Amino acid sequence: MPQLNVPARLEQLPFVNEFLSANTPEEFLPSLSTLELVAEELLVNVFSYAYPAGTTGKAEICLRNAFFDGEPMLRFTVMDWGAPFNPFAEAPEPDFTQDADSRPIGGLGIFLIRSVTTHQSYVHDEGANIIDVYFSLPEGHQ
Repeated sequence: MPQLNVPARLEQLPFVNEFLSANTPEEFLPSLSTLELVAEELLVNVFSYAYPAGTTGKAEICLRNAFFDGEPMLRFTVMDWGAPFNPFAEAPEPDFTQDADSRPIGGLGIFLIRSVTTHQSYVHDEGANIIDVYFSLPEGHQ
């Protein structure tokens, strides 16, 4: 199970993308750009909000083949040791009844993650925030 530990800083994102590119199983490579986008959305939130201002925490990411509901999936995990926060329960749903100029900036990341992944979960365990997202096999690889 490939894993990468990085300081919780935005300049780490290129290293994360290198890790994803090098470690994504071949059958999931058609979804690599989507995986990179999901990783960026999750990690920018960790890097920006998980730790108190003026401190640098850390994040750990992991890729593994998994099964969910009997189907082969790619499981992507993000862990941090910042303030407990469940983005899937606490992030507000975007209000699409307003036009784009009237909506507050931000808030679409979790909506995007939900729309491109099969399943998402969050748990706070022993001081760690653990987010798992699952990607289905791309079309033509089932």
